[in-house]
Amino acid sequence: MKTKKTVRTGIVGSGFSATFHFEALRRVYQTDVDVVGVHSADAEQGRKYAADRGIRFFDTLEAMLDEVDAIHVCVPPKWHEPITIAGLERGKFVVCEKPLTGYFGDDSEDFHWQRADKNVALAAALASVDRILEAERKSQGRLLYAENWIYAPSIQKEREILEKTGGQILWIHGEEAHSGSHSVDYAYAARCGGGVLIGKGCHPLTAALYLKRVEGRARDGRPIHPKTVSARTHVITQLPAFRDEGHIRKDYYDIDDFSAMHVEFEDGTIADIFASDIVVGGIHNWLDICANNHRTTCNINPNTAMQTYNPVEKNFADIYVVEKIGTKQGWACTSPDEDWFTGYPQEIEAFYRTIAYGEPLETDSPLAADAISTIYSAYVSADLDGAAVDVKTYQ
Repeated sequence: MKTKKTVRTGIVGSGFSATFHFEALRRVYQTDVDVVGVHSADAEQGRKYAADRGIRFFDTLEAMLDEVDAIHVCVPPKWHEPITIAGLERGKFVVCEKPLTGYFGDDSEDFHWQRADKNVALAAALASVDRILEAERKSQGRLLYAENWIYAPSIQKEREILEKTGGQILWIHGEEAHSGSHSVDYAYAARCGGGVLIGKGCHPLTAALYLKRVEGRARDGRPIHPKTVSARTHVITQLPAFRDEGHIRKDYYDIDDFSAMHVEFEDGTIADIFASDIVVGGIHNWLDICANNHRTTCNINPNTAMQTYNPVEKNFADIYVVEKIGTKQGWACTSPDEDWFTGYPQEIEAFYRTIAYGEPLETDSPLAADAISTIYSAYVSADLDGAAVDVKTYQ
């Protein structure tokens, strides 16, 4: 039995994603992970985060980088690039949350995403991608892209099916939707790079891009890339006729709350990706793969691994059922281990096998770059009423 390596790691950020990253780190078993500490721009919140977990709080990122081998970038997307590059320039492994980067406005006080030039947004986002990739090329460390959908058990099972059968994916149909993010930052494109198309659409889109890469490599030795994208975006909750019943978040500043992307790949096959903040009843995360020799439906959330019926709301007052569910009364797809079905612990386990032992990485920087390129090309398309736009891709 080989001796486990120890990896010293630090977390940047102290909000929602930093919380589930820490929990996933506690479940890593093939590597000994020493969570040294946390750095957060919100010092008060960061100190509490550290105290609650028995780790150190670092006043500066540089001080934490002095004492770790890897960092987890768990902050709003606006700050992904500078923190990722800072880590890579110090030779660290960088686990970066999705989306990798983006366009965050022109720093003017009146910046509004709906009025922004999406060609400018695309150029800025790709320039950011190029800077990150260049930093990685020069680094002894590596970028590990934290797209948990890739590591969801159902997606990884589909990977196995494609690799063993040589199947050809003809059409992928996917969606991520719920009734609105709880994040304050999410309401502003200047902090998150856009609206629901990037904030939620990045998940099923990246899974689709990943599976087409798997297919191509398994059968022909090279990934299949996206070629063009067509898209539409809408702001449904800001319509004058929208009737607010209190179940759907509507206080967004400038972002889209519904999007549809149609991706054509190099081989002529297609994917249709929906993302929205106007769906009640909990999280809707799924991917349907229609291949020439099989069909797979990946029900990430909800799924029927467990179902409960609760006749009285208060009975389940202190019981977690499933994310974003509107009520605990009646039938529910109660998740016995939501993080596991969503791929969070598998993702972090895989990353630390890469960091410690050099094992192959499923979610590398070219995949992250292709996702950003497709998303911002989709925003250009949406401003052109759905005209197809070419997608720049990365090897």
